[in-house]
Amino acid sequence: MDDWLEAALRAPAVLVTVAIVEGSVPREPGAKMLVTRTGFAGTVGGGHLEHRAIDLARTMLEEGGAQGVTTKLERFALGPSLGQCCGGIAHLMFEIVDRAQMALLDQRRNEDTWRLVGCSASPPTRSTNAGTAASASTEFERVDGRAASRGPVHPTALFDGAGRHLSGAPAPAFDRTLGTHVFTDDAGNRWLADAILAPRAHLMLFGAGHVGAAIVRALAELPCRVTWVDERDDMFPLTVPTNVTVEATDTPEALVAQAAPGTTFLVLTHSHALDLRLSIAILSRAPVGNSADWFGLIGSDTKRRQFEHRLRERGIANERIDAMVCPIGLPGIAGKAPAVIAVAVAAQLLTVWESAAADAAPSLLDVSPESN
Repeated sequence: MDDWLEAALRAPAVLVTVAIVEGSVPREPGAKMLVTRTGFAGTVGGGHLEHRAIDLARTMLEEGGAQGVTTKLERFALGPSLGQCCGGIAHLMFEIVDRAQMALLDQRRNEDTWRLVGCSASPPTRSTNAGTAASASTEFERVDGRAASRGPVHPTALFDGAGRHLSGAPAPAFDRTLGTHVFTDDAGNRWLADAILAPRAHLMLFGAGHVGAAIVRALAELPCRVTWVDERDDMFPLTVPTNVTVEATDTPEALVAQAAPGTTFLVLTHSHALDLRLSIAILSRAPVGNSADWFGLIGSDTKRRQFEHRLRERGIANERIDAMVCPIGLPGIAGKAPAVIAVAVAAQLLTVWESAAADAAPSLLDVSPESN
């Protein structure tokens, strides 16, 4: 799946967001697809639903916001008429993309952001009532290259994770505990409150060899942030996925000390001595509240036994050593090719991260994990 946010910066487009779901549907509220004249990125569930959504989005692009219609909230019943047997109902929000807003979201990939988008074709008029929003008027880009038109554009605004206004039109108060949802303000106007949440999972991966590189590729489109660490700067590729930050350092233990509570650590360096130093640093971290670190070390059962002995010699408590995961990967996958190990490790990490998310914030489980 391509990065919908990156695609939104390149060309005029329509953003399609799953706004409301009823019953069994293929995607959750907040799932997104970015549609241009010649392509798309992301998915709202595939099948005939997605084909219909792409057709409608491209019609909006061709019309260029004619008569001020720059958003649509459409209802799709996933039954025989769409050739899908899910049986539920998906409400999709279509909006002509504001690329300035997308650029700000791109800068905030690692910060929680909320978008408020007016669902009406014409924005509400300005009011001093706290429950209504101001009208908005601007120029938007014509897909066909003709002169831009001036007219009413849907009101839209950005807020940070604490609810502070960042940009855009005035907007009503909304409930940040509900995840992506549609609500009606005091004046009867409908709004999409769209949660663009930063990835909760943070992996600190030590080692830029074959297995490390394969794991980075496997995690490229998953809901996580990766800090990729190695002392050998020339081992890193020229380009890395958007969710990866490279750290070339000969003091990797300092990064361990600075990591936030709840960080996931994966050690697979070129040196057993360095693996041991990092293991000591990671297992020496003091737990903070319920934010337990997860630590995986590449190696065999023999390597684990050797490391257990050396870690005890250095005063690491037995309960911390017992929490060390070595070997890494899912049981039953025995292949040793880097790509095979990467798939097994990526699946293992997803189980760890989803379990942590369920424990930390059950109310946000239905928020799309690919938001940002």
